[in-house]
Amino acid sequence: MTADVRLLAGPFDAAAEIDRFVAANSDAGGVASFIGRVRPGGGVEALELSHYEPLTLAGMQALADEVENRWQVTGLAMVHRTGVMLPGEAIVLVAATAHHRREAIESVDFAMDHLKGDSWFWKREKRAGEWHWIEPRERDFSDLARWQQ
Repeated sequence: MTADVRLLAGPFDAAAEIDRFVAANSDAGGVASFIGRVRPGGGVEALELSHYEPLTLAGMQALADEVENRWQVTGLAMVHRTGVMLPGEAIVLVAATAHHRREAIESVDFAMDHLKGDSWFWKREKRAGEWHWIEPRERDFSDLARWQQ
């Protein structure tokens, strides 16, 4: 499996990333992807993600290794943004290729549940000109618990 695991401090074009990833993994029969964006509306002016890079990148790579151990994927991409983002901007992209769709779909779902519920990021939102920390939701933990063996 080839894994492309990256942290970015600036914006990225999710569609271009998917196109590049699919071209690099053209032998796959199944391609699945998820793009997480800063939710527009609801009064959110910005989202900020901070992290400790030595742990974050190593954790993301370990997650990619776990995906490879659990599914027969031929390629995996995890691109995660940090810093201040505006509504509509991409935060995260996870994509997987496999010979069959189920492997690709499940591996993306697994990776996203881990990035969301067991990650190395601190999040805060700016609303009405003030920053507020965001704690993981109970749903994030229950989504993560589905994958316990």
